[in-house]
Amino acid sequence: MGKKTYLTTADVALMAVFCAVFAGLNYTLGPVSFQLLQLPILHDFAVFFPLLLVTWVTGRFGTSLLVGIVGSIVAILIGGPPLIICFAASAVIFDLLMSANQHKIRISPYSLTVASVATMISAYLAGVLIGVFFTPNQTFQWALTFWGGWHLIGGITSIIITLPIISVLEKAGVRGVKGA
Repeated sequence: MGKKTYLTTADVALMAVFCAVFAGLNYTLGPVSFQLLQLPILHDFAVFFPLLLVTWVTGRFGTSLLVGIVGSIVAILIGGPPLIICFAASAVIFDLLMSANQHKIRISPYSLTVASVATMISAYLAGVLIGVFFTPNQTFQWALTFWGGWHLIGGITSIIITLPIISVLEKAGVRGVKGA
């Protein structure tokens, strides 16, 4: 037998799909969020929906990190705002925090709590970074409270939408299709 690699071909293909989802949602939902609400809530959904899904389906360290980084770069290259790079930084934190449950999102209180906390901390961090580096004429305190808070709400929205989807997919045995 040959040497086993860390990421399988299926993992790489799934990361590519979720990079496209990440970039596409950020390019479309982000502007809609600002036009309708003047708030970043859908931007966070566009980020954490694919990050949670790729983590669930691959269960490997680094996949959500790579989706966040590559997806951010692609989103910027297709015309998204440069502030999306802050979501790449939040993807690094998200991936590190998901190590607390070995990157496994399962239907268990512990697993769902870890995924929720990782999402909320990462979304808040993205908001603070965006508030500090990309919002002129605002204070650091504003970034920590107002803008970070709205991104936190966006992260919670992502959890409310994505974790039930993952639970249904888990119960349906969809992961078995990949063989994970």
